Amino acid sequence: MKIKVQELDYEEALLRMDHSHHNPVKPWLAFRFLLKLVSMPDLKATHFECQRIGMEKLQKGEPCLILMNHSSFIDLKIASVVFASRPFNIVCTSDGFVGKSWLMRSIGCIPTQKFVSDVKLVKDMVYAVRKLHNSVLMYPEASYSFDGTATPLPESIGKCLKILNVPVVMVRTYGAFARDPLYNGLQLRKVKVSARVEYLLSPEEIKEKPVEELNRILREQFSFDNFRWQQENRVAIREKFRADYLNRVLYKCPHCKVEGKMMGKGTLLTCRACGKTYELTEYGYMQAVDGKTEFPHIPDWYRWERECVREELTKGTYRLDIPVDIYMMVNTKCIYKVGDGQLCHTTDGFHLTGCAGRLDCSQKPAASYSLYSDYYWYEIGDMICIGDQQILYYCFPKKAGDVVAKTRLATEELWKLVRIVTGTRDE
Repeated sequence: MKIKVQELDYEEALLRMDHSHHNPVKPWLAFRFLLKLVSMPDLKATHFECQRIGMEKLQKGEPCLILMNHSSFIDLKIASVVFASRPFNIVCTSDGFVGKSWLMRSIGCIPTQKFVSDVKLVKDMVYAVRKLHNSVLMYPEASYSFDGTATPLPESIGKCLKILNVPVVMVRTYGAFARDPLYNGLQLRKVKVSARVEYLLSPEEIKEKPVEELNRILREQFSFDNFRWQQENRVAIREKFRADYLNRVLYKCPHCKVEGKMMGKGTLLTCRACGKTYELTEYGYMQAVDGKTEFPHIPDWYRWERECVREELTKGTYRLDIPVDIYMMVNTKCIYKVGDGQLCHTTDGFHLTGCAGRLDCSQKPAASYSLYSDYYWYEIGDMICIGDQQILYYCFPKKAGDVVAKTRLATEELWKLVRIVTGTRDE
């Protein structure tokens, strides 16, 4: 899937800034039917099944908040079929509106920025449930998982439940990540996909529970490990490309400790610095071809990388400083390619300069609890995004080397460290 891009001078792009607000609309019945229709072939191909638990508690026509884990591109198709009889608005990232704003609003989408505080979003969700009497579908993780485990949830989610005061329905998918992990370059595997739809919380339960308790419940609901699920259920992935681009996630060699030299190809992940090679088995384990297997479980390997990043941050040695191509989003008409520059990330946060010295943007560590980053974003390339409600800067590294995952880890760990220092959160 591609996105509309236009090359434009940086200052000209600034002049095209448009943040006019539109209230959510009730999705047209025809669009709801069409969305279900186009979703069915993919679901049939995966032999999709759905288990419903306690859904009889939800009254016909009663608005609810649908929370869903974010595993792959098939997630929306699942929701479109499972909730076809129930009108709902969809919270989705604002770049999804580029070049098709009218269509996205017509099917009920509500735009938001990933990992950015968005007061307008809460107001739009309230409008949807109280004025339109619609349900709202939300992916609170905001971004796809890199390693098959949940990405962090915003601390504001519990408050959001209190404000909306509608039943909460939880949707968990199984097999969606194994079928289409983000790192694998849009190559689909033959994996059965299923979903569990559960009535999680009533308005009465939400009212009586404190925000901290609601956040704890949701963290438990979003505590999952897709690779562990694959292993425990003996789901075999026999495709010979299953380790392609795995280096995007497992970028650091546990044997020689060198970063950016891993290469995922076929079923193997090889360190080009020391030669150590690992096989990704059919059942989702990492296995050294020779010698010791340091991390048989991919999330454990990724967790070790996180620990290494945290150590760099605490010692003050962490630094990202790379040349990038810079794209901007200032409206929903187009993404503007405005030139090149330098992206720097340290314990002081992000600093982006470029466009012949005219662009100078900083983002402090406390600005976001995670990072909007992606692999092969809209078929352009691996991407790191910074910015705010006014402007988003999409940065595409010019040089080879896997920096996206490490930068997300650094952003998350730096945010935690800042919170500890300021005393705003216990760790």
